[in-house]
Amino acid sequence: MNEPIFSAETALSALQSEDNQIRYYAAWWLGKHQVQESCEVLCKALFDECYRIPSGGYPLRRQAARALGQLKNPQAVEPLIKSCECDDFRLREASIQALAAIGDKRAINPLLNLIQSNQKQPYEALIEALASLKVDSAYSLIEPYLNDSSERIQCAAARYFYLSTQQPQYLERILKFLNHENMYLRWAAVFDLGALAHRQAVEAILTAKVPNSLKLLNLKRILETLLDKDTPEQETSGLIFQAIDDLLIQL
Repeated sequence: MNEPIFSAETALSALQSEDNQIRYYAAWWLGKHQVQESCEVLCKALFDECYRIPSGGYPLRRQAARALGQLKNPQAVEPLIKSCECDDFRLREASIQALAAIGDKRAINPLLNLIQSNQKQPYEALIEALASLKVDSAYSLIEPYLNDSSERIQCAAARYFYLSTQQPQYLERILKFLNHENMYLRWAAVFDLGALAHRQAVEAILTAKVPNSLKLLNLKRILETLLDKDTPEQETSGLIFQAIDDLLIQL
């Protein structure tokens, strides 16, 4: 009988369960609670062969990658890079996002190789990762995606170029999606704005037609970026603190 997962010890034990759903939940729990001692076993789970769905995907591997992104442990970089070689598209997406969260420069060349490969890639996550890692050398590779058939990929490319150049035309490209009839595109645009740490981005998020929970999450992301700067922008930070207070009252 499996024990309830209520501690790091029980979660680590549950990863060895024969029940794949319990193993999946254990990986989620370890990431959610940022249990650093789980890094090694989660890296091993990136190559699990036991839990594969009929369509060919690996749910436990995907969840392990997401958990490693939450741990932000540099020890996971090489295993995550290796996992990007898997034919599971969603695993590659989760691994790329985890590499972006960790922020280790060792990921740059492998990510550049992915965007230049002939294999279909999760381009939105890939472009966002290159933006987070500040890979200026990817300009020519990413520029075509500004006119991609996917509006979400267009947004990701605009985010990359705005972070690299600070030119307002790229910010405007993201802002226009805040009024899109598709709510998921509005949500995606808000997440892109949350990566920009710009006062105009803050103001746009506050008036966007998205749930307050998404506004709070992305205002928090911007605030964390501003507070990490050597000279924090006091006026913008103050605006965000007040906005967060107002939104919390509304919840």
